[in-house]
Amino acid sequence: MAIIGMQDVSVGFGGRPLLEHINLQIEAGDRICLLGRNGVGKSTLLKLITGEVLAEAGDVSRVSKLTVTCLTQDVPRNLSGTVFELVSEGLGECGKLLAQYHLVSNQLALDHDNKSLLAKLDKLHRSLDAENGWQMDRYVEEIIENMELDGKTQAMSLSAGMKRRVLLAQAVVRNPDVLLLDEPTNHLDIEAITWIEDFLAEYKGTLIFVSHDRVFVKKLATRIVELDRGRAVSYFCDYETFLVRKDIANEAQAVEDALFDKKLAMEEVWIRKGVRERRKRNEGRVRALKKMREERRQRREEIGNVRMRMQDVQQSGRLVIGAKNISFAYSPEKPIISNFSTTIMRGDKVGVIGPNGSGKTTLLRVLLGELAPQQGTIRHGTNLEIAYFDQLHAQLDYEKTVWENIANGNKAVVINGKSRNIVGYLQDFLFTAAQSISPLSNLSGGERNRLLLARLFSRPSNVLVLDEPTNDLDVETLELLEEFLLDYPGTVLMVSHDREFLNNVVTGIISMQGNGVVEEYVGGYDDWLRQRKAAAEPEPEKMPAKAIKAAPIKKEKVRKLTFKENKELKELPPLIEKLESEQRQLHETMANPAFYKKGSEVAAVCSRAGELKKQLDELYARWQELEQG
Repeated sequence: MAIIGMQDVSVGFGGRPLLEHINLQIEAGDRICLLGRNGVGKSTLLKLITGEVLAEAGDVSRVSKLTVTCLTQDVPRNLSGTVFELVSEGLGECGKLLAQYHLVSNQLALDHDNKSLLAKLDKLHRSLDAENGWQMDRYVEEIIENMELDGKTQAMSLSAGMKRRVLLAQAVVRNPDVLLLDEPTNHLDIEAITWIEDFLAEYKGTLIFVSHDRVFVKKLATRIVELDRGRAVSYFCDYETFLVRKDIANEAQAVEDALFDKKLAMEEVWIRKGVRERRKRNEGRVRALKKMREERRQRREEIGNVRMRMQDVQQSGRLVIGAKNISFAYSPEKPIISNFSTTIMRGDKVGVIGPNGSGKTTLLRVLLGELAPQQGTIRHGTNLEIAYFDQLHAQLDYEKTVWENIANGNKAVVINGKSRNIVGYLQDFLFTAAQSISPLSNLSGGERNRLLLARLFSRPSNVLVLDEPTNDLDVETLELLEEFLLDYPGTVLMVSHDREFLNNVVTGIISMQGNGVVEEYVGGYDDWLRQRKAAAEPEPEKMPAKAIKAAPIKKEKVRKLTFKENKELKELPPLIEKLESEQRQLHETMANPAFYKKGSEVAAVCSRAGELKKQLDELYARWQELEQG
């Protein structure tokens, strides 16, 4: 039996309805994921379910005494009080009484003889007796324990991930019939995301959530509802089956639209025939044509895809970043990086992962030279053109319009040497002309991230630094960004908690494990999991047939570099730079078509280019050998 029903529901906020003729039945026990492009109305549909938004047309029905709670997309900035107080608020009036009782009890513990507090506590005690509040008190404590929280902790002191966990506890403490979650994994680290996945997998009520985290959707959703062009289409299957069925449905729709357009074109030719034919025309056919015209006018076209293009830029040197034994800490008792070494070469795509607050962004800033390491050395390669994507949107000016944030007030942007109108360029990233001149504050989180991508790709670069680029982006844009990064010829450094994104893009992982421990792994997220698990598992002990006295193990001494080798190590970097500079000049010469008319000089230049490549490979190998001692 359906616990929530929508019959021919439409909702709009001026202009054409955002949701149009929605028909949806939600059954008890459903685990529904709402999918769709940014701005199609997913959050609005959740508000329809809670009753926060009313339908302009149609009917929304609910079974009697249905309880619905919602975990919103953003964590409130003014979150205050203890964890117990905030979780108790989810119980309504009884919860407020419990929160007050615990607050007064804590105050009384500091002031035993305060008669006013004693009287207040007694009054609250009697009120809770009347409301059967003590049973609720035990339940709140149980929820807090299950959520692995401390009820006495002040919420303001918690990380974003722990605050979201508190809000989830507040949402589930009522044991609602329907739990709504709007982007529950946003800004959470991988550990927090997997914890929420495991918790929700055991949840017995009806679950409806919005998420673009594909691993999260695969683990939890048993039904997909896709919002597309104002309509809601239900797929009673898991996410991977949905992708197959959606492709089939899109192909069928494209054929149907093409046949309709062909018939409409034929009817338009008929109606425009000469005077003699017009006298004979069938009025019923004319009315049918008018109806077809209106149907074609009402058809919503599919939202296009973001068009990302690479800017031509001079290639960087083979070495991009070399870090040797670097350390950094804001305070001595909390090290962020301790004795970490890495070599990042041109074309590497490196993912940085770790818990929130472990120092991922700080590591990027140290590697890029924005912060000086307190120990160790950082070496940068030549010709680095760095473009930076900032998760906090600090590069955006909220007082300016959308196009002013891209072109600094100019009406054009230069892409690969050609001037493009800023409005046309923004349309590549799905911004309409009206949005281009609107204030930045009008954009949603996903649209702001798209704007940051537009800003990022308007500048030539050979090193991309991306700090949480996937937050709020819809699946289609995520997949296009993946393709772009895979084809990007430069180097990519990115912080991300999107496991599928990491698996699809990166060639190596830098894992921030806390207390200054930073380790490198080859491959994507799943490779990191496998390697970490293998390292944690002890090797099985082999029981020998007879006890054999083990020979003493000789410790291998770390070889120190000789004076001559130290001198060679210092001379290698400038020599490599000199040869790379000569190599670039030769490549520029060879890229000119006129060069190949010079006869014998061509062979000499090509031969020298081959020698330089071989020589540089040998020098890099020697440099790495000396660096490792």
